[in-house]
Amino acid sequence: MNRITVYERANFEGLSREFTCDVPDLHELDFGNCIASLKVEGQPWIAYTDPKYEGEPYAFEEGEYPSVDRPNSFSALRLVHHDLGDPQITLYEHPNFQGACKVVTEETNLAYGYFNDRVASHTVQRGVWLLYQNPGRGGWHCLAWPGEHLADYKLELNFQSRLSHLRPLRPGRPLVSARLLWEQKRVEEEREVLVDEIEGVNETESEQVLAASSSREYGTTLWQSFHFSNATSLKAGLSFTLTVEASNIFTVQKGRSESSTRRQRVEVQLPAKIPPRTALSIQVLRKEVTLSVPVLLTITQNESVRTEMGEYRSVSGTNVSARYSLKPLPATGREQAATKGTDTVPGTRMEL
Repeated sequence: MNRITVYERANFEGLSREFTCDVPDLHELDFGNCIASLKVEGQPWIAYTDPKYEGEPYAFEEGEYPSVDRPNSFSALRLVHHDLGDPQITLYEHPNFQGACKVVTEETNLAYGYFNDRVASHTVQRGVWLLYQNPGRGGWHCLAWPGEHLADYKLELNFQSRLSHLRPLRPGRPLVSARLLWEQKRVEEEREVLVDEIEGVNETESEQVLAASSSREYGTTLWQSFHFSNATSLKAGLSFTLTVEASNIFTVQKGRSESSTRRQRVEVQLPAKIPPRTALSIQVLRKEVTLSVPVLLTITQNESVRTEMGEYRSVSGTNVSARYSLKPLPATGREQAATKGTDTVPGTRMEL
């Protein structure tokens, strides 16, 4: 959603209005010449000092502005609908696109090079540009729109040979929704890791208690990561959430937080008693599963929608279980003969 919220006082105080489309005359909505702070979501907005998009333009990109350069001066608002993703402008030394030329695709301070105060005309291939009279975004400024062919700065802008700084407007942050394609998941490895062994022997003729407690706690780990495709158009710093399951919502921030590790403790139930003349063997095992799942990213920006693929990977060690077996102790004399050849009693498996 592209939106601008304007306030009559600094620091977002006083009366406010919210707009999602162009406003040629704020006076008609009883909000002219009274804006002192504002917030922008999505694409940039241009505020003009006169109605019908006349007067000096001031650009506001996505963000919060607790104060503005020209408070109580704006009479019109225009939303920038253009594609700002791949800006390009060509500058010419002479009018009518003659002489030496310079192609610019990013913010540039011409005072650091050989083209400072030499520009007399330009052609905008892509993006919306702010042109400044002085270095460091200083002095008088104007806007250059995509497809614009301005043949003579002196006649049309009274700006002959005075361009020292220029920059493209930044697009609003895209909204990203992510969907795991579980039907295409791939299990890369499964293994069991021994985390504990417990042995108990009851040499008496009566049942014995194994321990004071019939359970123990063990640590589990879930490592997960998200991998963008090599051709991704998403920029560093962009974030979105990936719902792996109801209790696991993974927040991905490109270039900063693309992996996470979750640790918790689980309780494992153990046999409480040992039968007479029996050896009890308990193995506590953690099952580790490595898997990868394709992720469909749906990206919405400036009312256009595109998709790209990513990959979710995890190494899950959250499944802890106890496996145990009971084995009768060897007998002596006649008892030994009576019990000769007795097999191990099959164990059972208890999973959390």
